[in-house]
Amino acid sequence: MGETVNIKALDGSGEFAAYLAKPATDGPAPSVVVIQEIFGVNEGIRKKCDKLAADGYVAIAPDLFWRQEPGVDLTDKSKEEWDRAFDLMNGFDADKGVEDIEATIKVVRGHDATGDKVGCVGYCLGGKLAYMTAARTDIDASVGYYGVGIDEMLDEAKAIANPLLLHVAEEDGFVDKDAQAKMHQALDPHPKVTLHDYPGCDHAFAREDGISRVEAAAKLADERTMAFFKQHLG
Repeated sequence: MGETVNIKALDGSGEFAAYLAKPATDGPAPSVVVIQEIFGVNEGIRKKCDKLAADGYVAIAPDLFWRQEPGVDLTDKSKEEWDRAFDLMNGFDADKGVEDIEATIKVVRGHDATGDKVGCVGYCLGGKLAYMTAARTDIDASVGYYGVGIDEMLDEAKAIANPLLLHVAEEDGFVDKDAQAKMHQALDPHPKVTLHDYPGCDHAFAREDGISRVEAAAKLADERTMAFFKQHLG
């Protein structure tokens, strides 16, 4: 069970909430910033945090939609929620989102429950933001699940200095085969980037309780993510 903490924005414009889950064991632990989908910090994202905490990580999910509407908590179960989620995504400033992730990184680096190492993991919109975070911050390790729009910012790859793992759904309705090919062409040669493809999987195959979840693929991707964090965060 987690708690809510508040984080001050780096630009001085206010503060935003974040869901924080800590391991049951005492002592400092590596931390992971969990980056939301277009549905906000909902039950699925909180479950991701709780699972990471159970595996020994301090997990924190910042509310990145706070500049538009604080406390967004939607699901993928109704058209009305999808419409609202897309409205929020379309009005979202990704650059400011990365700033808020950076503010979160700074907070957890100084938190008494955390060690020096900080990673991030993002899903959907968060998958793209994880890529941007790898390129623009001092994050120690980043993971992105089915990020949308990465193919449009491949020029930022040259700034990636620490390990990045990307999970790619081969039948992603939001990331076509041409976009996937561009990602592989640009990122496969990068010494810090690893891409894994998931045949037959659509977007959001690892969403907790999601309508597109593919259990076997989600399990495999999550196992790879945890092995990656163990290697690079400890």
